[in-house]
Amino acid sequence: MPLHLTKVAYGATSLEDMRGWFSTRGEEALLTTRYLPKRHAEIVGGSLFWIYKHQLVMRSPIQRFEEAEGGKTHIVISSQLIDLHPSPKRAHQGWRYLEDKDAPRDLADGETAGDVIPGGLASELARLGLV
Repeated sequence: MPLHLTKVAYGATSLEDMRGWFSTRGEEALLTTRYLPKRHAEIVGGSLFWIYKHQLVMRSPIQRFEEAEGGKTHIVISSQLIDLHPSPKRAHQGWRYLEDKDAPRDLADGETAGDVIPGGLASELARLGLV
């Protein structure tokens, strides 16, 4: 089972904004990070799960890791965004690991997630065990 990463969609003003950014990237996009994840071998084949408004909402398959200038690392991800059943997730800086068993499932063809629930409400519903 692959290991995944989570990352806040910093600067995204909407889900459509995120889709627009990725649509201009070609088949792959590069994310630059200071450090190569210690568990990088487990992550290739996993996905980068995007946090938007305190929820995991989409994912991008991770293709590989590459060296970047200045000793940094590129996380090479597919520009394909896969919609998920929104799942509450606190925002954080940088990236964090996500075990496959804890990852939300993809939306099936024809399924819709509806509008993203506001972060505070999603957190409260999760605390009550309702989502």
